[in-house]
Amino acid sequence: MLFNSFSFLIFLPIVAIGYYLLPNRRRWIWLLVASCYFYMAFIPAYILILAYLIAIDFAMGILIEQSTGQTKKIWLKISILANVGTLFFFKYFNFFNANVARVAALIHWNYSPLALSIILPLGLSFHTFQSLAYVIEVYKGRYKAERHLGIYALYVMFFPQLVAGPIERPQQLLPQLHAEHHFNEKPIIEGLEIMLWGFFKKVVIADTIGVVVDTIYGNLHASSGPILAIAAVAFAIQLYADFSGYSDIARGSAKIFGITLVNNFDAPFFSKSVAEFWRRWHISLSTWFRDYVYQPLALSWTRISKIGLYAALFFTFVVIGIWHGAGWTFIFFGITWGVYSVFGLATKKFRLRLAEKTGLIKISWLYAGLQVVITFILVAIANVFFRAPSLTDALYLIGHLKNGWSAIVHKPFWLNLVYDSPLTLGLSKYQLFIVAISSIVLFVGEYLEMYHAVSSWFTKQPRAVRWSAYYLVIFWILIFGYYQPRTFIYFQF
Repeated sequence: MLFNSFSFLIFLPIVAIGYYLLPNRRRWIWLLVASCYFYMAFIPAYILILAYLIAIDFAMGILIEQSTGQTKKIWLKISILANVGTLFFFKYFNFFNANVARVAALIHWNYSPLALSIILPLGLSFHTFQSLAYVIEVYKGRYKAERHLGIYALYVMFFPQLVAGPIERPQQLLPQLHAEHHFNEKPIIEGLEIMLWGFFKKVVIADTIGVVVDTIYGNLHASSGPILAIAAVAFAIQLYADFSGYSDIARGSAKIFGITLVNNFDAPFFSKSVAEFWRRWHISLSTWFRDYVYQPLALSWTRISKIGLYAALFFTFVVIGIWHGAGWTFIFFGITWGVYSVFGLATKKFRLRLAEKTGLIKISWLYAGLQVVITFILVAIANVFFRAPSLTDALYLIGHLKNGWSAIVHKPFWLNLVYDSPLTLGLSKYQLFIVAISSIVLFVGEYLEMYHAVSSWFTKQPRAVRWSAYYLVIFWILIFGYYQPRTFIYFQF
C-alpha cells in the first residue's frame, strides 16, 4: 500500500479509530494486524520472510542475554547470518552470480550462472537493519531482550516505517510500543501537519520534478551540458523531496498513535561540508553505519596504521553504496562518497588555513554560502550514480557536463528551453513555474525552521491563521500535485 494512494487515506483513519476504541492491552494486536495487512497489499507471501526473521531474532535476543563468552557470540552470529543471508539471497545473489560469470569468461572457466526469478521483498534492507540493531544492542548490554513476541513483531513491522524507515533503535521504539497512549488532540494535529508537509514534498515537488529527470535521462546523448546539469540538480531535489516526504508521512502517521519516530532529515542541503551533509541526510541509516560499522573499524584499524581511520571511512561508504542496491552504479555511488569523505577529512585543516589567508573566513555569509553551494554540487554529482540506469550512462553524464555552456549566454538557448520545455524538460512552462515556486517554498521553510523555529511560532498562532495555512497547502497539493502513479524511490531498497 502506497502512502500516496487513496486506499491509504481510507486505511489510516480506520486504524486510528480502532486503535483508540480498543483498550490499551489490545492495541498492539490491532496495530500488528494492520501492519500485516499493509505489507501484504504488495506481495502477500513475502510476509513469511518477515515472520522468519522475527522468530530468529526474537529467540536470539533472549539467548544472547542469557549467555556469556563464545556462546553469546554464536547466537549473535546466527542472527547476523540469518539477516544478512536473507538480504544477500534476495537482493545480491543475481548480481553476484552475474559478475562471477563475467570473471569466469575472462579466465575461460566453464561456469553456468544460475539466475533466480525473484522480486526483492519491499523494504527488506530496512527490516534487516532494524532487526540487527536490536540484536546488537542486546549483545552490547545496552538493551534488555524483549520477552513479548507480539510487541517485538510490531517493532519490526510497525506500518508507518515498515517499508522505508526510519530505521529505529530498540531504545527508541520498543518502550513506546509498551506504553499507554491516551487520546490526545495535540499529537494527532501535529501528526497531520507533518503528513501534510510530506505530501506536499512528494506529490507537488518530487513527482513533478521527476518528469524532468526522466525526460533528460531518457535523452542523455541528445542533451547539452547545461541540460545534463539540470538533470543532476533536479534529481538531487527529487530524491530529497521524495524520501524526506515519505519520512514525514511515516512520522506523522506514527504521531497519530502517540508514537514518535526519528526525524530522518535535518535540512541537508544547507550543509557546509560532506561530513555535515551525512549528519543531516538519512540520519537513521548514517548513524547505524557510524555506530555498527565505522566506529568499530576505525578503532581496530587505527591501531594498525594511521591511515586506518581513512580506510574505515572509505570502506563504510562503499558498504553504504552496496546497501542501496545490487549494481555497479551503487558501488560507484559509495566510492564517490568515500573519496569525498576521505578528501574532506584529510584537507580540513588546509582548507581552513586557506580561508584564513585569503580573508574569506572574515566574510562569514560568503564563506558559508560557498561551502553550501560546493557541497550541493558534490551531492548532485554523486547522485548521478544513484539515478543513472547504468554505469556507462552515469559516466557519460558526468563526462559531458562541461560541454555546451557557451550557448547559455545566447538568447536562443533560453528561448528554446522555455518554449520547447515539454520536449526538452517534459513539463510545460506553467508546470515548471509551479515546481520552482514550490521548491523555493520548501527550502525557505527549512531555512526559517533552522534559524527561527518557524514551526514553534506557527503552533502559537490563532486557529484562523493555522487553518488558513492548512487549506492553502491542501489546495496547492490538490491543484498542482502530479497524480500519475509514482512510487517512492526508496521502496526499491
